[in-house]
Amino acid sequence: MGLFGKKTGKAKPPYVIVVGNEKGGSGKTTTAMHITAALLDKGYKVGTMDLDVRQQSFTRYIENRTKWSEKSGRGLAMSQHVVVPISDSSTLLDRQNDDKRNFLDAIEALRDANDFIVIDSPGSDTFLSRLGHASADTLITPINDSFVDFDLLGKVDPDTLEILGPSIYAELVWECRKARAAANSGTIDWVVIRNRTSHVFAKNRQRVETALTDLADRLRFRIAPGLSERVIFREMYPAGLTLLDLTEDEANISLTMSHLAARAEVDELLSSLNLPKKKK
Repeated sequence: MGLFGKKTGKAKPPYVIVVGNEKGGSGKTTTAMHITAALLDKGYKVGTMDLDVRQQSFTRYIENRTKWSEKSGRGLAMSQHVVVPISDSSTLLDRQNDDKRNFLDAIEALRDANDFIVIDSPGSDTFLSRLGHASADTLITPINDSFVDFDLLGKVDPDTLEILGPSIYAELVWECRKARAAANSGTIDWVVIRNRTSHVFAKNRQRVETALTDLADRLRFRIAPGLSERVIFREMYPAGLTLLDLTEDEANISLTMSHLAARAEVDELLSSLNLPKKKK
């Protein structure tokens, strides 16, 4: 199961899904939570982990979900969540040793009881984030539909938009792929999803799509549909809910075509990941 899993008596280790991008605001936590909820809805057991030890948005999302479930009396399906503690060691080497030990302990705590582990990572390059990336069976990188986000993946000529080479985040993923292969000959299925795409066709949107397709061939990642710009995806954060949890009575709203379309986006995203089907 990824680079750092320990051997146990479990026949098949859980499949590790990491949501990663060095840029904030790309929808990492929203994506991680909806994938978690979709897997839970299908009857899988899911472990979750938050590697953004400073902001902990994923952790608060799950805490909000727990509180809402208890208050409403509705037994929402919940993941087994583990919080990775922050190291207080004084030297860089000691902090990295602490991070690796804490990460291994967290993975081990989730290993035997779950079919999948979903990990949300910070919007920065940290040692802990690299541990998470290298453990991924599937790495999901959400990007907004713009060249601002594209720049983390590839460098382009400003006039011709010709791909000049990989950028900082792509280089990080390449290093993690090499570390994974060296450790256990494992591979990482890298999937880039386009979040917050506009429903209106625009020339810039087409240019981003063309450049991303070119870069996918060079960097060996797949492109999958993401979650479009819908307010509903962010409105549910305080309650810890996802679109898959909504009913008209319990959410005190009228489900609209927009809600149904957004649910379809989540279903399409999960299907595009080609995750292994495990016995429930």
